[in-house]
Amino acid sequence: MRVANTDRVKAASTLFRLLGAGVLAGVLVAFIALPGVGSAGLTARDAANNFEDMDSHLKTTPPSEKTVMYDASGKQIATFFDKYRESVRLDQVAPIMRTAMIDIEDSRFYQHGALDLKGTIRALASNVESEQTQGGSTLTQQYVKNLLVDAARTQEEYRDATATTVGRKLRELRYALDLEQRYSKDQILEGYLNIAYFGAGAYGVQAAAKRYFSVPASQLSLGQAALLAGITQNPTAYDPIRNPNDARKRRDTVLYRMAQLRHITKQQADAEAAKPIQLNRTDPVGGCESSKVPYFCEYVKYDMLNILSDGKYWQLKPKQQQRYVNDLNRGGYTIRTTLDMQDQRAVDRSLRQTVAPGGSRVGVEAMVEPGSGGIRAMGVSKRFGPGKGRTTINLPADAAHGGGSGVSAGSTFKVFTLAAALSQGVPVSTSINSGNSTTVAGLTTCKGDGTAPWSPTNADPAEAGGYNLKTGTWHSVNTFYAQLEKRVGLCNAVKMAEKFGMKRADGRPLFQVPSQVLGTNEIDMVHLAAAYAGFAARGKYCEPVSVTEVVDAQGKKLKLPKHECRQALNSDVADKVNSILQGVLTKGTARRIGGIGRPAAGKTGTCEEHSCAVFAGHTPNLAAAAAYWDFRGPYRYKVYGVFGADQPLTIWSQSMRGALSGKPAPNFNTPSQSFGDTVRVPKLEGATIAAAKTALTGAGLEVRVASGSVPSDKPRGTVVSTSPGAGTEVPSGTTVILYVSSGKKGHDNGPPGTGWPR
Repeated sequence: MRVANTDRVKAASTLFRLLGAGVLAGVLVAFIALPGVGSAGLTARDAANNFEDMDSHLKTTPPSEKTVMYDASGKQIATFFDKYRESVRLDQVAPIMRTAMIDIEDSRFYQHGALDLKGTIRALASNVESEQTQGGSTLTQQYVKNLLVDAARTQEEYRDATATTVGRKLRELRYALDLEQRYSKDQILEGYLNIAYFGAGAYGVQAAAKRYFSVPASQLSLGQAALLAGITQNPTAYDPIRNPNDARKRRDTVLYRMAQLRHITKQQADAEAAKPIQLNRTDPVGGCESSKVPYFCEYVKYDMLNILSDGKYWQLKPKQQQRYVNDLNRGGYTIRTTLDMQDQRAVDRSLRQTVAPGGSRVGVEAMVEPGSGGIRAMGVSKRFGPGKGRTTINLPADAAHGGGSGVSAGSTFKVFTLAAALSQGVPVSTSINSGNSTTVAGLTTCKGDGTAPWSPTNADPAEAGGYNLKTGTWHSVNTFYAQLEKRVGLCNAVKMAEKFGMKRADGRPLFQVPSQVLGTNEIDMVHLAAAYAGFAARGKYCEPVSVTEVVDAQGKKLKLPKHECRQALNSDVADKVNSILQGVLTKGTARRIGGIGRPAAGKTGTCEEHSCAVFAGHTPNLAAAAAYWDFRGPYRYKVYGVFGADQPLTIWSQSMRGALSGKPAPNFNTPSQSFGDTVRVPKLEGATIAAAKTALTGAGLEVRVASGSVPSDKPRGTVVSTSPGAGTEVPSGTTVILYVSSGKKGHDNGPPGTGWPR
């Protein structure tokens, strides 16, 4: 038996020299598969022909890389991966790490080609005697195997890449020969170090260095390098977290192999071997659940899946969708986003202070930048994730971004009917007698279909009387807006909302029903904030956007979907809308907060039967929308007594103050025309004539001074009263008469209409 084996080795040596790589493959087959030398020669010849005919070009995708998401300032906010890997250049790996890996895995790496003949012969001879396999693969062959395993997408592909068969070995060798011809040794070593599995979920040397020691690969010490180099032979057995004793023995084997090859001294090996394994772990975390901004992360995730699928993600079947999820997790993308962390912290802080995270009630908010549509922040009062008191539904977002069915917009939708009325030339001073209840009929949809009569009521029974476009908006009078909608036209009101990007949260078009003016359509806070951002930008509406740039692992920028901005409304009309909405915060339903310390506008919204409440508002440089409802179901569990001016307004005002702290406080533009607006006559009693004239002309009113003077205790020449009287709402351009004091007390009643004390 010993003679036969010796003969085989001699025969192999002869063939190696004579036949080259092609016939060598046949010899490998002969040794592994057949016992006799005679038959080995025949099999080698046949195998050599097959080997030469094999496809030599390795067709694999690049190794999977983690995808990293960044905020607008370039700070990392999330990672996605199925294999924790972070590729680095060879010069970013400590030289001692490179040496350790080569010494233990393939010490003649820089001397041999794709196949180490001495090592292969030694392994084959041993295998023939023991009927077991012994390692003979070069580092290049191991690199090929790892590439094939990493590229496997199905169980069948994985089995083929890991099968203990001669066919797999021949395939690896054929690919290895090709790689050795096309790449330098350094390139192959770099590739191997980046793809090798180092246990504990760490793929590649950079990930392993951070996983076990919390340092980059460039800073690995001798002992750390020896430990990592030893793991790759059997990542499970030599995992230093689970099997520290076996990992230490393997580390020492590497150390003494390095000493044997004289790359370190025996003393260095002894010193390191005497040390216990010391880990400083950083456990890899990925996905939105581990992000500090999970809801914004979820929104970006779905935007990315749409980018990768060319906008077709939601039209695909689940198995087809998984392809793009895998691409996101493995593609090594760099995602730049619109997130502003100051805004996000302000949102999170306000939500936590206003709504208990563990209860059945939930608060949400989204912030959008006017003029760009950039989503600056997004939050939910509940913690993200599965389990009691948490949620994985992206509640501020629409269904296409992981959200639910949305929430009723409430009276925040009145702004679109207001904008439509102003666009049609309806004067602001238009007064409509609005009782506590009313019935409107004769409205038609954009298709010309008639709608049933509708009978809304006001939230407050005391709301009755004449209201105009300003006062009806400030006090959010439902019956006024029901009649204004009829004057504007249901279709025109809905089209105005659509111009500002409004659609139902489930993706369907807005329902064209009369009650839409009161916000009966369920919408999401991101798009509502974007709509109000359109008014802040003087009628320029920009679709909400979360991603500004995507770069793949090769440094190529991906094509992003077209981001549309359009002038949805005449800028002067938008300025007038903003002017009216400012009064909501100072004179109307939101007056309890008295503004936010800078020019701001907004609108409260209370859902039908108090099932939810909403507030949307903006400054010239930031818009936000907040909502509050019962998480168990807004129509089943009512939030009795809640209004838009309660929790939603609190969330909005506190978050806006925090987000805008230290930032410019610009004013809204003043409309260049009056739009038939009304002006409140200022209180001028005791003012000089000059000061009174300045105040009145500044308010858009004409001035006339009454002839003569009025006896009063006011100083001579100062204003005693006006006609119309102070506080009266009058159309712009109205002439106000000033009555001037004579400086002497009198006992008559004064001129009629002066308001002079009797």
